[in-house]
Amino acid sequence: GINAEYGASCRTSPAFVPVFLCHVPHCVIVEKLVVKATADPLAMSDVRAKKSGLSADIQKKLDAKYNIEQEKQCREWIEAVLGEDLPDQEVGKNHFQACLKDGTILCQLINALSPTPLISKINNQKMAFKQMENIEKFLTACKKFGLQDGDLFQTADLYECQNMSQVVGTLYACSTIATSKHGYTGMCIGTKLADENVREFDDETLAAGKSVLGGQMGFTGGDSQSGMSMGKTRKVCD
Repeated sequence: GINAEYGASCRTSPAFVPVFLCHVPHCVIVEKLVVKATADPLAMSDVRAKKSGLSADIQKKLDAKYNIEQEKQCREWIEAVLGEDLPDQEVGKNHFQACLKDGTILCQLINALSPTPLISKINNQKMAFKQMENIEKFLTACKKFGLQDGDLFQTADLYECQNMSQVVGTLYACSTIATSKHGYTGMCIGTKLADENVREFDDETLAAGKSVLGGQMGFTGGDSQSGMSMGKTRKVCD
């Protein structure tokens, strides 16, 4: 009766856990589940639901911002810093993402630019969470290196190929900080930061400047708009 019906539903239910698994340590079950989930050869971007509506429009705009010439410069710069070729020499957003996706090249890059290595251990495993951990280590090292939050990309921007133009922008910022603040003398693709130029004025010059009225204070040397007509007056009608 009821027990037979309950037993049949348990055997067919996907959430049914056999009794013998209750005696297996939880850590073993979790470990097997994690390995099975991360061993899937499909990337997270391959199984993500297709965007639609506003999200699709935003993604199109992000893809349109991607600059192939900037990618070529980044490729050449990375190879010059590391002294080796990138694994995928084909030019394109997806090919460039494939080169950097596991985070190992990025970690090696920031260590090569810094006077002292900022990342002590780089993961070489092919599991997804290990690769994303490398990307997180690179972003954390970039902050220590001198980059601002606005210069950095998000992990999903690279790992899921959501915004590769922001990844390219981060690489440009790394080159700028390395050349301007850390004395890197190799190839540079970013703009050099301006040098500080402190100017000292004597008291006489400072006092003379106080007697000069700037244009922002409302003084225009006697000029005014009196007598000028700037179109018709605005009438308010019911």
